[in-house]
Amino acid sequence: MTIINSIFGWFIKKRIHQIELFMKYPHDVQNEWLERLISTAKDTEWGKRYGYGDIDHINTFKERVPISTYEDLEPMIQRVVKGEQNVLWSSEIRMFAKSSGTTSSKAKLIPVSQESLEECHYKGGKDLMSLYYNEFPESKLMTGRGLVMGGSSDFVPLNEESYYGDLSAIIIKNLPFWAHLHRTPDAEVALNPKWEEKIDQIAKITVEQNITNMSGVPSWMLVLLERVLEEAGKKHVLEVWPNLEWYVHGGVSFEPYRDRFKSIIGGAGINYSETYNASEGFFGIQEDTKRDDLLLMLDYGIFYEFIPMEELGRDHPKTLSLDEVEVGVNYAIVISTNGGLWRYMIGDTIQFTTLSPYRIKVSGRTKHYINAFGEELIVDNADRSIGIACEKTGALVKEYTAAPVYMSEKETGAHEWLIEFERAPEDLEYFVEMLDNALKSVNGDYEAKRYHDKVLRQPIVHALPSGTFYDWMKAKGKLGGQNKVPRLSNKRDYLDDILKFYQA
Repeated sequence: MTIINSIFGWFIKKRIHQIELFMKYPHDVQNEWLERLISTAKDTEWGKRYGYGDIDHINTFKERVPISTYEDLEPMIQRVVKGEQNVLWSSEIRMFAKSSGTTSSKAKLIPVSQESLEECHYKGGKDLMSLYYNEFPESKLMTGRGLVMGGSSDFVPLNEESYYGDLSAIIIKNLPFWAHLHRTPDAEVALNPKWEEKIDQIAKITVEQNITNMSGVPSWMLVLLERVLEEAGKKHVLEVWPNLEWYVHGGVSFEPYRDRFKSIIGGAGINYSETYNASEGFFGIQEDTKRDDLLLMLDYGIFYEFIPMEELGRDHPKTLSLDEVEVGVNYAIVISTNGGLWRYMIGDTIQFTTLSPYRIKVSGRTKHYINAFGEELIVDNADRSIGIACEKTGALVKEYTAAPVYMSEKETGAHEWLIEFERAPEDLEYFVEMLDNALKSVNGDYEAKRYHDKVLRQPIVHALPSGTFYDWMKAKGKLGGQNKVPRLSNKRDYLDDILKFYQA
């Protein structure tokens, strides 16, 4: 296994040279990809509609092709689902990733072409390994197994050749045989649609294996690790898997979970890497574990544009290319892909942290924020403030969500928080005070609205019993996979429903 590990490390690092090229020539690479995408799709129904055949400049592309949401593209996607081809993309589309999004969102079926599967999703996974081996050349990852916590199968056939399911399930289903040699559990268990049964199966299987790395959404990975410790009768993960060295996470911000992972892993700890990927594409990788931002991957068959937040909601919002963006500004991401998504808003907001190379942080969702009183509170603000409050009080937060309390004749507005603590603070009032102060420090608009309680009063915080969020999601039939509770919402739907569930 040591020889295999060495050969693998040598092979995987060959990709580093290509990554360095797009870091050095980002604009050339992006322009080349736009030309390739347009050229490939010029004879599709979409390409003919917008005259792709004679688009020779990015400005023409922007002028002709509208910004799209899923709802805009859905009628054409549904035709592809029913078997029509050459509608949005030139090659056959037989796979659709079910993007469940948040707990009550309508499911989306994202087309997955063979090109997007191989040139984007698979490439992202291989690059993740390449970058890790580049940073840690003495790694022993391949001497053991990689534990992968993906979604469930629930493959739904659409016809004899087409189907949809979770993206992770599609990837597992289409992996070459050799790629399964390192992964655990096997496909049958990994794709078990019965979530709680799958957790038990994985715990029983992996507790006896040599796990060197693991990947999955933090909230669900913690559920599994707690079950593994229970099965093994141990307090810390490194007592079960002493060769564990790496955890790859994504899907939600890691900040609220960081301290809990350090506690449950134990010992000297492990390395952590974040990825930014979704059903629509693989976008970013934390190429340096000492940093807290992600390298924007520019050669995955995706052309990027960025909408300044003040442009959101306009009929024809202005978009910026890579050479026009600035550090520290919130942008909504727009993508055109080799899966047939054109000028598509994925719903995420990001900020650039460096421009050479282009590195980013995911700051929130275009729909997940609180701005009921002009405070413009985004998820990044909330995560950072929760972290500060925990540091000040010794608390650990497991899950949370927040929404506005609207003004009445007698009271000013407020933010109401539902927080499930892994370790509760000794004094909840002091925690609320620290949370409030932290929010003021990271968000000037929030601080202004809190002045003398004239617009916003101190946050209202409810400490919920352990397991409340899990039980609520289970009642909704939304355990595991990509399902998650929105951290922030400008409406009270989620918060009121969880409160009602808790109080029932």
